[in-house]
Amino acid sequence: MFSIRKIFLLFVLLAVILTACAPAATAVPAPAAPADTAAPAPTSAPAPTEVPATAAPAPVELTFLVGSNENDQLMNHALADAYMALHPNVTINIESGPTGTEADNLVKTRLATGEMNDLFYYNSGSLLQALHPADTLVDLSQQPFMANIVDSFKQTVSQNGQVFGVPVGTASAGGILYNTKIFAQVGISVPKTWAEFEANNEKLKAAGIAPVIVTFGDTWTSQLFVLADYYNVQQAVPTFAADYTANKAKYASTPAAMAGFSYMQEGFEKGWWQQDYATTKFDQGLKLLADGKGAQYSMLSFALGTIATNSPEAGNDIGFFALPGTDASKNGATIWMPNAVYIPKTSKHIAEAEDFLAFIASTDGADAITAKVPPTGPYVIKGAKLPDNVLPGVKEIAAYIDAGSSAPALEFLSPIKGPSLEQLCVAAGTGQMDAAAAAAAYDEDVKKQAQQLGLAGW
Repeated sequence: MFSIRKIFLLFVLLAVILTACAPAATAVPAPAAPADTAAPAPTSAPAPTEVPATAAPAPVELTFLVGSNENDQLMNHALADAYMALHPNVTINIESGPTGTEADNLVKTRLATGEMNDLFYYNSGSLLQALHPADTLVDLSQQPFMANIVDSFKQTVSQNGQVFGVPVGTASAGGILYNTKIFAQVGISVPKTWAEFEANNEKLKAAGIAPVIVTFGDTWTSQLFVLADYYNVQQAVPTFAADYTANKAKYASTPAAMAGFSYMQEGFEKGWWQQDYATTKFDQGLKLLADGKGAQYSMLSFALGTIATNSPEAGNDIGFFALPGTDASKNGATIWMPNAVYIPKTSKHIAEAEDFLAFIASTDGADAITAKVPPTGPYVIKGAKLPDNVLPGVKEIAAYIDAGSSAPALEFLSPIKGPSLEQLCVAAGTGQMDAAAAAAAYDEDVKKQAQQLGLAGW
């Protein structure tokens, strides 16, 4: 029998169980807000959806080998600075290298050892062929930016159907830079024959002015009397380039071709050169010309830009004329294509280097150069314009081209160019060797290169 106490506890327990199982009270919904009234903000805002940020381009450092020639430095620094301004993640460090034969040796050594910079500035034409570019350099032929470059240039940086370089700067003419004020002072005019050139030089000597500046302190500058005479060689022997390449023609046995060496010998023997000619450097020679301490300088026309930069007051006083030959009716100029920038296959940043080359191959790249270096000839980038205030010497070069009185230098028509030409020209120009011996030595000098290139007939 249950006691009264047990019955009471049983009722209490039953009440607790029923209370726990009862449904919760239903909340009365609030009236709906009018359509034009914003709903109240929740007391705790949901976490925002994360949008992935665009990753900044990774920093890239490119090394760029450029010869120490001032004009080359100015142009390539202008390109690098303009490109880096557009691509803050890219740093282009320019290394100042040697010029002439030393530059050739350095480039060949670095390519052979796999230590070449990401980019390097070097010759187009025959000297490029000696680098075996199909084996050592990145082929650019399929890059879209190559469509911006004129075909006449592309053939000078090609091998085995591949294209390797992008041009920097303008085409140049090889011939004689002259001080127009001195010509007016002495009463002489631009010569169209070598006999007229000789006569002018005698008048200049009589006036106490060095007729011709030579700068054998930089041996590469010695070659222009030979190389710039090619237009005259072609007029006399139209097949010379093809015959020379096939080992069917020689400098020593072709009078028109040997003339350039003869000019070097003649200049020395007749005292045309200025004092200290054996040690004068390129930049010093340009200053002598700008200052009127010498009347003429056998040089490529790119030097007009260096004169305008270093001696701006004299820039408009320096003109250009083609190296004269024997026939005034066939007077014309020898034209050089610009140097180019190349990418070695060993670069670790080929894609970034190619993007820099795309900039160089654009009108923006040409404009970047023009802003820093007065153009000394036409650009070979399609659409690139020359400024209205271009130097007078450039207008004189354009006149030869417009008249159809110009031809590419031999090194753009033949892959053969011997490495010792500059030393042989110095030898002829300093009386160490006569013209015939220098020409014969040069014929031997090119033989090894022709054989290395595997040319037929060698």
